[in-house]
Amino acid sequence: MTDPHRHTVLDDAQAIAYGAGMAAFAITILTHLGLVTGQTAGLAVLISYATGWGFGPVFFAVNLPFYWLGWRRIGPAFVLKTFIAVGVMSGLAMVFPHWVSFADLDPIVGAVLFGAISGSALLALFRHGASLGGVGIVAIWLQDRTGFRAGWTQLLFDLVIFALALTLRDAATVAISALGALVVNLVIAVNHRRDRYVAV
Repeated sequence: MTDPHRHTVLDDAQAIAYGAGMAAFAITILTHLGLVTGQTAGLAVLISYATGWGFGPVFFAVNLPFYWLGWRRIGPAFVLKTFIAVGVMSGLAMVFPHWVSFADLDPIVGAVLFGAISGSALLALFRHGASLGGVGIVAIWLQDRTGFRAGWTQLLFDLVIFALALTLRDAATVAISALGALVVNLVIAVNHRRDRYVAV
Protein backbone atom coordinates (compact mmCIF):
# COMPACT_ATOMS: atom_id res chain seq x y z
CA MET A 1 0.00 0.00 0.00
CA THR A 2 1.24 3.50 -0.80
CA ASP A 3 2.02 5.67 2.22
CA PRO A 4 -0.47 8.60 1.98
CA HIS A 5 1.97 10.87 3.84
CA ARG A 6 4.92 10.21 1.51
CA HIS A 7 5.61 12.83 -1.14
CA THR A 8 6.24 11.73 -4.71
CA VAL A 9 9.10 13.07 -6.82
CA LEU A 10 6.58 15.25 -8.66
CA ASP A 11 5.29 16.57 -5.33
CA ASP A 12 8.82 17.51 -4.30
CA ALA A 13 9.59 19.06 -7.68
CA GLN A 14 6.58 21.37 -7.66
CA ALA A 15 7.25 22.36 -4.05
CA ILE A 16 10.88 23.21 -4.79
CA ALA A 17 9.86 25.14 -7.90
CA TYR A 18 7.22 27.08 -5.98
CA GLY A 19 9.36 27.68 -2.91
CA ALA A 20 12.47 28.76 -4.80
CA GLY A 21 10.45 30.87 -7.25
CA MET A 22 8.48 32.72 -4.60
CA ALA A 23 11.61 33.23 -2.50
CA ALA A 24 13.36 34.79 -5.50
CA PHE A 25 10.37 37.07 -6.10
CA ALA A 26 10.39 38.06 -2.42
CA ILE A 27 14.10 38.91 -2.61
CA THR A 28 13.36 41.03 -5.68
CA ILE A 29 10.91 43.06 -3.58
CA LEU A 30 13.39 43.28 -0.70
CA THR A 31 16.38 44.45 -2.73
CA HIS A 32 14.27 46.83 -4.84
CA LEU A 33 13.44 48.64 -1.61
CA GLY A 34 16.99 48.41 -0.27
CA LEU A 35 15.83 46.40 2.76
CA VAL A 36 17.62 43.60 4.56
CA THR A 37 16.61 40.34 6.18
CA GLY A 38 18.03 37.65 8.45
CA GLN A 39 19.57 34.20 8.11
CA THR A 40 21.77 33.18 5.18
CA ALA A 41 19.77 35.26 2.71
CA GLY A 42 20.38 38.30 4.89
CA LEU A 43 24.12 37.71 4.85
CA ALA A 44 24.04 37.42 1.06
CA VAL A 45 21.98 40.62 0.77
CA LEU A 46 24.49 42.55 2.91
CA ILE A 47 27.44 41.25 0.89
CA SER A 48 25.59 42.20 -2.29
CA TYR A 49 24.94 45.73 -1.04
CA ALA A 50 28.51 46.19 0.20
CA THR A 51 30.24 44.88 -2.94
CA GLY A 52 27.78 45.54 -5.75
CA TRP A 53 27.82 41.84 -6.65
CA GLY A 54 24.51 40.27 -7.63
CA PHE A 55 22.49 38.58 -4.89
CA GLY A 56 22.04 35.33 -6.83
CA PRO A 57 25.72 34.32 -7.17
CA VAL A 58 26.50 35.53 -3.64
CA PHE A 59 23.62 33.54 -2.12
CA PHE A 60 24.69 30.41 -4.00
CA ALA A 61 28.31 30.79 -2.84
CA VAL A 62 27.44 31.60 0.78
CA ASN A 63 25.50 28.34 1.08
CA LEU A 64 28.26 26.09 -0.26
CA PRO A 65 30.10 25.52 3.06
CA PHE A 66 26.95 24.26 4.76
CA TYR A 67 26.17 21.28 2.54
CA TRP A 68 28.77 18.95 4.03
CA LEU A 69 27.41 19.57 7.52
CA GLY A 70 23.86 19.11 6.26
CA TRP A 71 24.85 15.81 4.66
CA ARG A 72 26.19 14.52 7.97
CA ARG A 73 23.51 16.00 10.19
CA ILE A 74 20.33 15.53 8.13
CA GLY A 75 21.17 13.34 5.15
CA PRO A 76 21.79 13.33 1.41
CA ALA A 77 18.13 13.74 0.36
CA PHE A 78 17.86 17.01 2.29
CA VAL A 79 21.16 18.29 0.88
CA LEU A 80 20.21 17.43 -2.71
CA LYS A 81 16.80 19.13 -2.45
CA THR A 82 18.31 22.16 -0.73
CA PHE A 83 21.10 22.45 -3.29
CA ILE A 84 18.53 22.42 -6.10
CA ALA A 85 16.30 24.94 -4.31
CA VAL A 86 19.21 27.30 -3.65
CA GLY A 87 20.37 26.98 -7.26
CA VAL A 88 16.92 27.70 -8.67
CA MET A 89 16.40 30.63 -6.32
CA SER A 90 19.83 32.07 -7.15
CA GLY A 91 19.19 31.83 -10.87
CA LEU A 92 15.70 33.32 -10.69
CA ALA A 93 16.91 36.14 -8.43
CA MET A 94 19.22 37.17 -11.27
CA VAL A 95 16.45 37.34 -13.89
CA PHE A 96 13.41 38.50 -11.89
CA PRO A 97 14.50 42.17 -11.95
CA HIS A 98 14.32 41.97 -15.76
CA TRP A 99 10.83 40.46 -15.61
CA VAL A 100 9.27 42.50 -12.79
CA SER A 101 9.47 46.20 -12.00
CA PHE A 102 7.73 48.39 -9.45
CA ALA A 103 6.58 51.89 -10.33
CA ASP A 104 5.48 52.56 -6.76
CA LEU A 105 5.94 50.29 -3.74
CA ASP A 106 5.57 51.53 -0.18
CA PRO A 107 8.46 50.19 1.96
CA ILE A 108 6.24 49.03 4.81
CA VAL A 109 3.82 47.28 2.47
CA GLY A 110 6.80 45.83 0.62
CA ALA A 111 8.32 44.52 3.86
CA VAL A 112 5.06 42.80 4.79
CA LEU A 113 4.70 41.33 1.28
CA PHE A 114 8.30 40.11 1.44
CA GLY A 115 7.63 38.43 4.78
CA ALA A 116 4.38 36.78 3.71
CA ILE A 117 5.75 35.53 0.39
CA SER A 118 9.01 34.32 1.95
CA GLY A 119 7.12 32.55 4.72
CA SER A 120 4.93 30.66 2.26
CA ALA A 121 7.98 29.77 0.16
CA LEU A 122 9.85 28.39 3.16
CA LEU A 123 6.79 26.42 4.31
CA ALA A 124 6.60 24.70 0.92
CA LEU A 125 10.28 23.77 1.10
CA PHE A 126 10.20 22.68 4.76
CA ARG A 127 7.27 20.38 4.10
CA HIS A 128 9.21 18.63 1.37
CA GLY A 129 12.48 18.20 3.25
CA ALA A 130 14.37 21.17 1.85
CA SER A 131 15.53 24.58 2.96
CA LEU A 132 17.19 27.73 1.61
CA GLY A 133 19.89 28.47 4.12
CA GLY A 134 22.75 27.00 6.07
CA VAL A 135 22.39 28.85 9.38
CA GLY A 136 19.70 26.43 10.55
CA ILE A 137 22.00 23.48 9.88
CA VAL A 138 24.77 25.03 11.98
CA ALA A 139 22.24 25.87 14.72
CA ILE A 140 21.08 22.25 14.96
CA TRP A 141 24.67 20.97 14.87
CA LEU A 142 25.63 23.27 17.75
CA GLN A 143 22.59 22.17 19.70
CA ASP A 144 23.60 18.53 19.28
CA ARG A 145 27.23 19.19 20.21
CA THR A 146 26.83 21.70 23.03
CA GLY A 147 23.17 21.78 24.06
CA PHE A 148 22.87 25.44 23.06
CA ARG A 149 19.37 25.91 21.67
CA ALA A 150 19.15 26.16 17.87
CA GLY A 151 16.62 28.97 18.09
CA TRP A 152 19.03 31.09 20.12
CA THR A 153 21.80 30.53 17.58
CA GLN A 154 19.55 31.70 14.76
CA LEU A 155 18.39 34.71 16.78
CA LEU A 156 21.97 35.73 17.60
CA PHE A 157 22.95 35.39 13.96
CA ASP A 158 20.04 37.63 12.93
CA LEU A 159 20.98 40.22 15.55
CA VAL A 160 24.49 40.36 14.09
CA ILE A 161 23.09 40.69 10.56
CA PHE A 162 20.81 43.57 11.53
CA ALA A 163 23.58 45.26 13.51
CA LEU A 164 25.83 45.08 10.44
CA ALA A 165 22.95 46.41 8.35
CA LEU A 166 23.11 49.64 10.34
CA THR A 167 26.53 50.30 8.78
CA LEU A 168 24.99 50.16 5.28
CA ARG A 169 21.43 51.39 5.80
CA ASP A 170 19.74 54.02 7.98
CA ALA A 171 17.91 53.06 11.16
CA ALA A 172 14.44 53.54 9.64
CA THR A 173 15.24 51.16 6.77
CA VAL A 174 16.59 48.56 9.19
CA ALA A 175 13.48 48.90 11.36
CA ILE A 176 11.19 48.35 8.36
CA SER A 177 13.38 45.39 7.40
CA ALA A 178 12.88 43.93 10.88
CA LEU A 179 9.13 44.08 10.28
CA GLY A 180 9.56 41.92 7.19
CA ALA A 181 11.68 39.40 9.12
CA LEU A 182 9.03 39.32 11.85
CA VAL A 183 6.32 38.51 9.31
CA VAL A 184 8.42 35.65 7.90
CA ASN A 185 8.81 34.13 11.34
CA LEU A 186 5.15 34.59 12.23
CA VAL A 187 4.01 32.85 9.03
CA ILE A 188 6.26 29.89 9.83
CA ALA A 189 5.42 29.81 13.54
CA VAL A 190 1.67 29.80 12.93
CA ASN A 191 1.61 27.39 9.97
CA HIS A 192 4.51 24.99 10.41
CA ARG A 193 3.82 21.85 12.45
CA ARG A 194 7.01 20.17 13.62
CA ASP A 195 5.06 17.05 14.64
CA ARG A 196 4.20 16.54 10.96
CA TYR A 197 7.07 18.09 9.02
CA VAL A 198 10.81 18.27 9.63
CA ALA A 199 12.70 21.48 8.86
CA VAL A 200 15.97 23.15 9.66
